[in-house]
Amino acid sequence: MSDTAAAIDGGKPAEDGVRVRVEDGVSWITLARPEAANTIDAAARERIIGALERASEDPSTRCVVLGAEGRFFCTGADLRGPRSGAGDAAPPARQERPVGEVRRMLLGGAIRLISAVLDCDRPVVAAVQGTAAGIGAHLALACDLVVAAEEARFIEVFARRGLAADGLGAWLLPRLVGLRRAKELVLLAEDLPAAEALRAGLVNRVVPGGELAAATEALARRLADGPTRAHAVNKWMLNHSLDVGREVLAQEEAWAVDALSRTWDSQEGVRSFVERRPPRFRGV
Repeated sequence: MSDTAAAIDGGKPAEDGVRVRVEDGVSWITLARPEAANTIDAAARERIIGALERASEDPSTRCVVLGAEGRFFCTGADLRGPRSGAGDAAPPARQERPVGEVRRMLLGGAIRLISAVLDCDRPVVAAVQGTAAGIGAHLALACDLVVAAEEARFIEVFARRGLAADGLGAWLLPRLVGLRRAKELVLLAEDLPAAEALRAGLVNRVVPGGELAAATEALARRLADGPTRAHAVNKWMLNHSLDVGREVLAQEEAWAVDALSRTWDSQEGVRSFVERRPPRFRGV
């Protein structure tokens, strides 16, 4: 295990290639298959989805961190075993599967995995210490905030294999970098170093590799100490904003403000402003 991974997840034993630890309001999810470049198989996918769902359901969990151990963050789906729909699905031979089977696998696999990150009620932070390729890149980019080590790289690898970009890449990339740059990333499939990813708007912060764990933990602590219900609503509205018209979003915003005004954290925010002190949010 790398020092970064040990600092991030505390060394809890891995299950199905994924290590999960919940402590002090933060759920730490760590990809732990360094011998396989942290590729994702069906078991790992289900473990990650389950951890994200539990984070949303647990009132005491207020932030999620998704990291990895070893040299790579995640280099995509595990193509060595049986196809599981984890991502990067290659088209099967006609005689092996009927038309629509790969579609079904992707909806229940790669697309479901990325949706679990997007739909998690808690802020999700990605700590990317190495290469993130294919579904691995989309797993990181679906997170709400991305902290990358200087040596990290992001690769839309699909065109190198003659595949369509899966794992909601065509939904994520234009929203993050604009349509023109998204086409460049997908069609050319070039390595994108962390510094360039920062300039493009794919990541939020780039730090030396030795500082990744500390930078991620500080960001997670700030989010976990924040207004959890407001974070959930604001995350949902921002993800939703480009899919609806202004009139629809205006109505949803008004209801969101109304509902949040009744939470303890919202009232504490107002009290702290009046009393000229930092707010002490409880996540309720």
